[in-house]
Amino acid sequence: MVQVWHYDGASGIRHTPELVAEGAQFRLRLDEGLGEPHAWTDLVYTGEKGGSTTFGHKDRRGWRIGFDGAIPAEIAARLPAREKYGRFIDRIGLWPATSAFVALSAVAIFVGQKAPQILAPLVPPSFEKKLGDAMVGDFGGRICSGPGGQEALDALVRRVEPNPEGLKIRVVNIAMVNAVAMPGGNIFIFRGLLQEAKSPDELAGVVAHEIGHVRNRDVMQALLRQMGLSVLLGGANADVGGSINALVASTYSREAEAAADQYAIRAMRGGNVSPIDTAGFFARLSEMEEVMEGKVTPKTGGDAAKAKTEKGKVEKKQERPSLMDYLASHPASVSREKMFRASAVPGKTYTPVVAPEQWRAIVDSCKNDPDVEQDDGFLF
Repeated sequence: MVQVWHYDGASGIRHTPELVAEGAQFRLRLDEGLGEPHAWTDLVYTGEKGGSTTFGHKDRRGWRIGFDGAIPAEIAARLPAREKYGRFIDRIGLWPATSAFVALSAVAIFVGQKAPQILAPLVPPSFEKKLGDAMVGDFGGRICSGPGGQEALDALVRRVEPNPEGLKIRVVNIAMVNAVAMPGGNIFIFRGLLQEAKSPDELAGVVAHEIGHVRNRDVMQALLRQMGLSVLLGGANADVGGSINALVASTYSREAEAAADQYAIRAMRGGNVSPIDTAGFFARLSEMEEVMEGKVTPKTGGDAAKAKTEKGKVEKKQERPSLMDYLASHPASVSREKMFRASAVPGKTYTPVVAPEQWRAIVDSCKNDPDVEQDDGFLF
């Protein structure tokens, strides 16, 4: 027997019973006699304070016993281990354990960031093509085929990509100002982008940029980053609509965007297409970006003024397409404008990427298609 102090968790009265060991259990002897039995395994070490070692009860809130001073060896052998933080932490110490957890967290973050970059090149092209075909099919009848539109777009593509093997670039009847690269070499230009573009050369820069993402296999990286391994485990039968929305909403890494820009500049140089209009496109984006961040006051009218008007609004469907759509998934910067502008060769005579009538056919490819499915707000 050993003297302990005890709270029963009900009365708040401190008792000083004797603890009586009985094999795998014990009892507390109070003035009224022996109490009910308790298993040693029901005890939980709760700490040491002022020379007392205390234990609680797994199933009784507020119930505890305390030993003042040294605990007899025959009793101590039956008590639970004195764990302050947990078995692993108690074995190696608090600060080593903290350091280990920090290191593991850093590794997990690193793996999470690098896994898409590592896995994307390992995805078989055949799998990517099947996934892309499934996503294309989910666009239904929104692919525009107005007279001469696709032929003119193909001519524009050939100027920046003389060997367009594996590429399928089409216009879709969606009001968003955007363009998106899909798995399997599919690139969609949204109707809203055509309405916002100032020239075919500007569109050529955007298209070449998206081709750069396809050729660099950035698309699978973006999907893996947004949706994780579910996009691989689900295969072509996965949530296709969710995959499309993930790609439209996703942003590529700085490195991927820079590489796609460089690809576009090389492609336009090879096709003798002026990069000046594309520089102007990025200039408009940069102004909008600065307005959204409160760095500058927007000019009267124009896209930046629209951005300020629309700032803070959360609307499921905009009344009018805006460059904000493109800005959300393709962050702009002044350096991108400067890079395209600097790539222009002074005094060089550039050839328009397509003739005016071809440009009009591209812009009106949805308007002139009586059978195209109407935009329903881009909900998949």
